[in-house]
Amino acid sequence: MIELFIMMMERVGLIILLAYLLVNLDDFKTLLFKREMYQSKIKLIVFFCVFAIISNLTGIEISGDKIMQSNVLTHISNEAAIANTRTLAISVSGLVGGPVVGVMVGFVAGIHRAFQGTGITGLFYIPSSILIGILSGLFGQLLTKKNLFPNPFHSGLVSALMEMIQMLFVLFFTGSLAEGFALVKLISIPMVLLNSVGTFIFMSILNSTLNQVEEAKAIQTHDVLELAAKTLPYFRKGLEPGTSQDVAKIIQHYTKVSAISITDNSKILAHVGAGSDHHIPEKDVITELSKEVLQTGKIAIAYNKTSVGCTEKTCPLSAAIVIPLMNKENIAGTLKLYFTDSRDLTELMKSLAEGLGTIFSSQIELGEAEIQTQLLKEAEIKSLQSQVNPHFFFNSINTISALMRKDSEKARELLLQLSQYFRSNLKGAAETLVPLEQELAQVDAYLILEQTRFPDKYEVTFDIQPETLNVSIPPFALQILIENAIKHAFDKRKQNNQIQVSIYTDAEKLKIDVRDNGTGITDERILQIGQGVLHSEVGSGTALYNLVRRIDSLFGEKGKFDVYSRPEGGSQFLISIPIIREEF
Repeated sequence: MIELFIMMMERVGLIILLAYLLVNLDDFKTLLFKREMYQSKIKLIVFFCVFAIISNLTGIEISGDKIMQSNVLTHISNEAAIANTRTLAISVSGLVGGPVVGVMVGFVAGIHRAFQGTGITGLFYIPSSILIGILSGLFGQLLTKKNLFPNPFHSGLVSALMEMIQMLFVLFFTGSLAEGFALVKLISIPMVLLNSVGTFIFMSILNSTLNQVEEAKAIQTHDVLELAAKTLPYFRKGLEPGTSQDVAKIIQHYTKVSAISITDNSKILAHVGAGSDHHIPEKDVITELSKEVLQTGKIAIAYNKTSVGCTEKTCPLSAAIVIPLMNKENIAGTLKLYFTDSRDLTELMKSLAEGLGTIFSSQIELGEAEIQTQLLKEAEIKSLQSQVNPHFFFNSINTISALMRKDSEKARELLLQLSQYFRSNLKGAAETLVPLEQELAQVDAYLILEQTRFPDKYEVTFDIQPETLNVSIPPFALQILIENAIKHAFDKRKQNNQIQVSIYTDAEKLKIDVRDNGTGITDERILQIGQGVLHSEVGSGTALYNLVRRIDSLFGEKGKFDVYSRPEGGSQFLISIPIIREEF
């Protein structure tokens, strides 16, 4: 048994060596992180089937109680048995890839083992291997948490259990029960112990390597956040030659790539690093790769000098990633990461490039939103339609900036909503009446931004008659009432804050009814609302006052603005105006 134990250690060592080499390949790491995909499962099946077959071929032949010396076991006699690491390979395949991978690897490994020899009785290796694949896969799903792999200790226990199951098959299906018992007595302890230890080491290598990848990503994320913070002031000004050159230097400092280039739709705005002698700012875009991205709006990757497409023969750039910079749905330009050594273009670098493209596109959109607000300021539009609450604006920007660190796609969506909000402000500033449908879009953008800042704090429900959507109302009338409820109705209460919005027609009048379940309003305060500027810790009442004035100016006695304190608690604001329908 000691001799068998030593020889089995050699076989386990071979599998561990192969595992170490495999998990350090970038392609295999990527495969593991995407193992739920159909294509990834196929590749994992192939990988582990190779491992299982190697385990069979490197097994130790046992005839009776004698250990036969051999290097590669392509075939054994019907009287012989094999001690091998097949169960280790099947168990790990199930733990890593799940039941589907485990079953397929077990099926292939069992067939290969059966064809090695032992006659008709050797066919039991097929169902036993399949059963081990199923069980290890189920254990793998049970023990896997947060997209991680089972820890090595649990994996070792699972592997030991799988080997015991295999020993039961050997006991009952290897010739007579006496022969089976003798074989199990000889091989069970070395195989159970070493296969479980081998699985422990295999999963330790796997988890350790992937943890290193996660740590590298964490470090990279920290650098990306710093990078985003430093580039934000520049991209907020748009894609300009002067600012782009500064941005390119910052990006190269943090990414350590050979060169960084930024373009608009036609010209090179900045180029820092290798190739700067001929990739000159203010020149037209010279690489075919960049032209392709500007046309398609999709990321492009060049793995060799030819694919980069630079016409300069002495250009040192041998690989590149080109990311489109978007401004909403329009292509504003490109960001290019160049490499003088194509081996530096790794999967991690591709992920980084995609993330930077998303962040910088969001920053450009943020810059456009700020430009819109600046245009409002320069135009000096002083009516209520043009009034933008600076606290709301900066709180929204701060919320989006914080969200960029956690969910760049969600931050991008919020930037679009912020842009929608300011576009509606601009449009409303030029009109005295807008369709209710347009006002609802404005309110929706406002609520998305506000509820992102205070998730689950307010519940706003709408009951709107469809036929009212094309009725004209004063711009921002509904938003002002909802915003007023959010700011004033609930004091410091953080839960059960409900706002009900009802819009309907009644006797040739459009009714806009906004109610809340807040603290209510005193009778004295009701008489003051809408009559002038009020003293308050969180506002002055100017918005409501201005709204009342506009309703009176537009509709005279036909328009009404009423405020009530509800007996059951809370307040009610009711606007009643004539029905005016127009084709917008």
